[in-house]
Amino acid sequence: MFIGPQWLDMKNLKIAIIHDWLVTYAGAERVLEQMLICFPHADVFSMVDFLDDQQRGFLQGKRAKTSFVQRLPWAKSKYRRYLPLMPLAVEQLDVSGYDVVISSSHAVAKGVLVGPDQLHVCMCYSPIRYAWDMQHQYLKESGLDVGIKGWLARWLLHKIRLWDVRTANGVDKFIAISEFIGRRIQKTYRRDSVVIYPPVDVTAFKVQESKDDFYLTASRMVPYKKIPLILQAFAKMPDKQLVVVGDGPDFDKVKALAGPNVKILGYQSAEVLEDHMKRAKAFVFAAEEDFGIAPLEAQACGTPVIAFGKGGALETIRGQNTPFPTGLFFYEQSIDSILEAVSLFELEFASEISPHACRENAERFSQQRFRMEFKELVESTWSDFQKGMKND
Repeated sequence: MFIGPQWLDMKNLKIAIIHDWLVTYAGAERVLEQMLICFPHADVFSMVDFLDDQQRGFLQGKRAKTSFVQRLPWAKSKYRRYLPLMPLAVEQLDVSGYDVVISSSHAVAKGVLVGPDQLHVCMCYSPIRYAWDMQHQYLKESGLDVGIKGWLARWLLHKIRLWDVRTANGVDKFIAISEFIGRRIQKTYRRDSVVIYPPVDVTAFKVQESKDDFYLTASRMVPYKKIPLILQAFAKMPDKQLVVVGDGPDFDKVKALAGPNVKILGYQSAEVLEDHMKRAKAFVFAAEEDFGIAPLEAQACGTPVIAFGKGGALETIRGQNTPFPTGLFFYEQSIDSILEAVSLFELEFASEISPHACRENAERFSQQRFRMEFKELVESTWSDFQKGMKND
């Protein structure tokens, strides 16, 4: 870890953290929480802040300084519809009085304006997915792939891409949340990045060696999570039980697909989710994720994961061809691929995967590890930045 005079300097620096929007406590907010533990004196900025009092604990009592989007009509429930205005909104946030600017960005936060004497470190969860390589999938799932609205959406996303590339020039150091996202950053911005995996609260989960006779999937029910696909696969395996935890826009669609061997629990507390994760035979995960916290939480409980073999899952799960596997992969988002994977798991891997191997793998992604790596990177980058200014 970096030590010396610069450590003392960091404590006296003015630090701003820019987050896209504060509306819930999910994956990006868990990262923000750990950033604030590293730098508790930092000020927080965001496009909007609609957290209620019960959700604010992770911000250590802070309230974000927000953009004009906060005050627009219906912004609390329809803030995403103001995406075309957000590039302008983030540029109006005044961070000129800060020495270090940290953007926590999967959309527009990295576009904040900084000067030549300010260090800008971007924790990039992904370049804007729906504007880049996932544009066609996003338009199709949103019903915007045809008609006048479709052409308008394409034109707006084209403008956002131009803005997104330009604003990458204002970032001094990119942090990627996985090697997969590092490749996306390189493809989109032609910039190198350092990988720091997001924090997982492994201490909140306990290993259970004995397993019950059911499979589990849990996530927010949105199209790219592919929950309907998992249900369609289990409909062809009536002798196998599936439990589904979560809610979201696709909840009614998912519920309609549930057969007699599928139990839909909807939203559940963290305690109920952990209980099911500990007892499940395996956790089924069909999404192409940038990182994916839920499979690691399952592994922290000693539960193997059957996952789509693309994206961040390849970095967080030890597959069937590795020493001490913690799960196995299927390589097509199709019913047949899931059927084959579940069959292979039961025939060859259910008794071979150790709960303790799963737990050991999950511990590589702990909160403590994230804080150490993130703080060290910011401090060392600030030191190099200072040296560069002196040499100029």
